[in-house]
Amino acid sequence: MSADQARFVGSIPETYERVLGPFLFEHYANDLAARLDVPAGGRVLETACGTGIATEAARRALDESVRITATDLQPPMLELARTKRGHLKGVQFREADAQELPYFDAEFDALFCQFGWMFLPDKALGFAEALRVLKPGGLLAFNVWDSLEHNPVMGLAHETIGGFFAADAPQFLTVPFGWNAHDVIRGHLEDAGFGDIFIDVLARQASHPSAGDLAYGLVHGNPSILEIEERGSAAPHEVVATLTRNLVESYGDNPLRTPLRAIAVTARNIAS
Repeated sequence: MSADQARFVGSIPETYERVLGPFLFEHYANDLAARLDVPAGGRVLETACGTGIATEAARRALDESVRITATDLQPPMLELARTKRGHLKGVQFREADAQELPYFDAEFDALFCQFGWMFLPDKALGFAEALRVLKPGGLLAFNVWDSLEHNPVMGLAHETIGGFFAADAPQFLTVPFGWNAHDVIRGHLEDAGFGDIFIDVLARQASHPSAGDLAYGLVHGNPSILEIEERGSAAPHEVVATLTRNLVESYGDNPLRTPLRAIAVTARNIAS
């Protein structure tokens, strides 16, 4: 996944935060934050923080003396994070590449990442950087989405968007839901030097009060909208209308209910 393909620009951050945040991210952010084990006065690094949903969950979960540095490579997402969550005590938002972290060796007690590892072009390099900046015994905690098959509402969105294109259909949604094989994840962690690896499958029933609003978010709240607009052969409002009908038919409305499934992973820097 190139940086160009994963652009979160324009109105995407606001729609991502407003619509997709409560539906997709808040529950799993709280779960991830609860897995963090950080001593009082410790330092925590977050990569791919987006608009700061998981940052806020971590701030609530950790001792107030713990300092959190939340990083992302997308300035528009960071701008919204600072606007909405810049008041959080002991939290600093900073632009940084998870594959080239601007921090010293063994600087952090924990590193966490909410639904970001799937986007790294070089995942092995990202794990190597995580290990480098963690103290011996430091905790790595991250989550990724399970497949589109296990997240059928997202599979339906992908299929509906693709149905508007005879060729070269938008493929963005295959990326966040396309890197979830347990053996591959474990292999990367072991190759990087992590141990005490734990992989947890997290299924839940999610709901949204409006199928139409969710359809808007699934089209406009991620780079799929850029792919649609750049191809120029389908009107975004027609894609949203069709997706709304499909969502209502499959999952109801007022509220819409659908299963979601993610994978949470923890590991430690076992260097002595």
